[in-house]
Amino acid sequence: MNKEIIYTDNAPKPVGPYSQAVKVGNFLYCSGQISIDPKTNEVFTGDVQEQTEMVMQNIKAVLAQAGLDFKDIFKTMIFITDMNNFAKVNEVYAKYFTDAPPARSCVEVPTLPKGVNVEIEVIAQF
Repeated sequence: MNKEIIYTDNAPKPVGPYSQAVKVGNFLYCSGQISIDPKTNEVFTGDVQEQTEMVMQNIKAVLAQAGLDFKDIFKTMIFITDMNNFAKVNEVYAKYFTDAPPARSCVEVPTLPKGVNVEIEVIAQF
């Protein structure tokens, strides 16, 4: 198995021992992104919609580094700390998938890294 590590300064540095994304064959496996501003590496824990927007921009940066875009994503996994925020997260998320959205899971979890309210990971294909 050949794997290529994908890294960009336009997305947050990993907060643990993992890669932003790994390319294996025709697939890109992106680690979960949270609302960390890549310019400052500061965590944003405010409004869940603003957090989701930052997460999506971080995903966009990782995809771009690999030469991909949102249209190349075929599976997403969303983790939220409060299912009452489901509609708010969807409102932002939907702006990025206007045509043929990917398959998706969304689960409520008790906590997320750095005290954020939303984390999203994606799998894309070249």
